[in-house]
Amino acid sequence: MIDLALVGGSFLVAIVVGLTGMGGGALMTPMMMLFFNVPPLAAVSSDLVASAVMKPVGGFVHLRRGTVNLRLVGWLCAGSVPAAFCGVFLARAFAVSDAVTYALGVALLLAVAGMAVKTLLGGRGGTASAHDIVVRPIPTLLVGMVGGLVVGISSVGSGSLIIVALLALYPALKANQLVGTDLVQAVPLVAAAALGHLLFGDFQLHLTLSLLIGSLPGVYLGARISSRAPGGLIRALLAIVLLASALKLLDASNVVTVAALAAATAVIVVGWRLRRRRAAVPAEPDAAMSPAAR
Repeated sequence: MIDLALVGGSFLVAIVVGLTGMGGGALMTPMMMLFFNVPPLAAVSSDLVASAVMKPVGGFVHLRRGTVNLRLVGWLCAGSVPAAFCGVFLARAFAVSDAVTYALGVALLLAVAGMAVKTLLGGRGGTASAHDIVVRPIPTLLVGMVGGLVVGISSVGSGSLIIVALLALYPALKANQLVGTDLVQAVPLVAAAALGHLLFGDFQLHLTLSLLIGSLPGVYLGARISSRAPGGLIRALLAIVLLASALKLLDASNVVTVAALAAATAVIVVGWRLRRRRAAVPAEPDAAMSPAAR
């Protein structure tokens, strides 16, 4: 039976996924567990199967816009696809999903802090074309392996973990190119993890159908906005989604999460207004210029 409330929740989360390339596992799975009382194993597997259908929608939009580096996608998938299968087996054999989830929460908090510091220091983001980036094969392969392992274990990381690593490895990538590349590489990664969970029989069809009904239009809408939106706006949304994902992974209460997100949003709005004011102030004439030159 279709759950209309779950359809609405998945639609909102999917818009975030399409906009930022992340938040699917880190937001969708906690949403099902916290607000709909879905068992953890069923939430993880249903989310992964839904994501395997949802991710290509957003990825296709970015492919048409030319905001995807396919060489980068290839190296990421070479490491992530086999590692995702291994992650599923490790989760069943050693029950390590809780430890990985908490570690990822800490990593995301550090990523938020790093993005804030970069903004304060005047970082403006990348300006290079997605096709001009020089791919670093070995580090990219390792990022894919770690991301695939974490996704297979906890359903989290196809966007949130890998996109943070790409920010560090390829700072020249524009924000929408970062999101587009991440969405496309997540397609085979999530499909591999979903297949592993399907083989273990922890998949519930009615949950996945509810997720898909809300997610497909949501991720398409988010991706269309992302492919055209200014880089600064996307980076602000990335920071907010990272913070929300980290707090939920660390089991923060709803009150703490809402308060932290409200504070972060306020800081972003104030910073944006200050930057606009600075940009609007005309440059003073050079005092060293002669009167004739003026």
